[in-house]
Amino acid sequence: MSDHINGTTNGTTNGANGHDYDYESKSFLHSSHFPGFGTHAAHHGSDPDKWDFSPIVPPISLSTTFKQSAPGVVPKYDYSRAGNPTRTAFEECLAKMEGGTQAMAASSGLAATSLIINLLKAGDHILCCDDVYGGTNRYFNKVVSRFGVDVDMVDPTNLELFESKIRDTTALVWLETPTNPMLKICDIKATVAMVERKFAGKEKPIIVVDNTFASPYFQRPLDLGATLVMSSVTKYINGHTDVCMGVIVTKNEDLAQRLRFLQLAVGPAPSPFDCYLALRGARTLHLRMRQHETNSLAIANWLETGEKSKYVSKVIHPGLPLIHNTSWLNAK
Repeated sequence: MSDHINGTTNGTTNGANGHDYDYESKSFLHSSHFPGFGTHAAHHGSDPDKWDFSPIVPPISLSTTFKQSAPGVVPKYDYSRAGNPTRTAFEECLAKMEGGTQAMAASSGLAATSLIINLLKAGDHILCCDDVYGGTNRYFNKVVSRFGVDVDMVDPTNLELFESKIRDTTALVWLETPTNPMLKICDIKATVAMVERKFAGKEKPIIVVDNTFASPYFQRPLDLGATLVMSSVTKYINGHTDVCMGVIVTKNEDLAQRLRFLQLAVGPAPSPFDCYLALRGARTLHLRMRQHETNSLAIANWLETGEKSKYVSKVIHPGLPLIHNTSWLNAK
């Protein structure tokens, strides 16, 4: 689409300053932040030698139960709610893509969110950003709040205000960046530092980042200090509008074991076929996200400039500040 705006070619159009801006070569976020991303997406979790017959594409394992060598001797897989070979391939791939060590897949993004919330107890407090996915807002305020868990929704871009809402009972800090729908950019690293300072010498809250909009191609919250990163796989990671799934990734082995227990105990397991489709989709994430970026930035800049801008009151896009001020996004 960017190739045809204002009659331009090769993803180039007039920037806000009147000069040509090449969106493809001056990508405001770039895969070089995470070298080898495409290779990991294509191969991690899909080692043919995991299987006796060496398939290049992991098979779809539909069995719900698995043979035990003897009564009470539990093999790696025993019941598909607890684990499945196809799901394992997807989880290993996503853990690598997010820079984590463990991944737990769920039947939707909200199912993944519910697994995380099941780590809490009555009397705990959630500090959440004010602009957040509507399903998360609804779940926190109309469901979770009924079980004795307090929720505050605060602007995360005002770090002083955000800090003022932390309580001694804060057990979970929930960030989303860019936020849905207003595309606010949260400073993950600064927020993590603030939480660590507030809870120095104490048990720290779990810091979760919903990475659905950015995807691991553009952003790795675990590298910035987050405890957990979750995504709605339904959106960019799968990318083909044919799977409803979610995923949680972490480097914290204790939390990973607790979440795996909840996968079994609560039961929001994705189907093997959905895991197969999502793994297929993840292999092209790096290609799709670069094109999404190029197209959306060209459209945003086109709407903001020229004659048509008089019909548009405001254009919101995380990359526009780069065109106006290159230091802005670098600082972020």
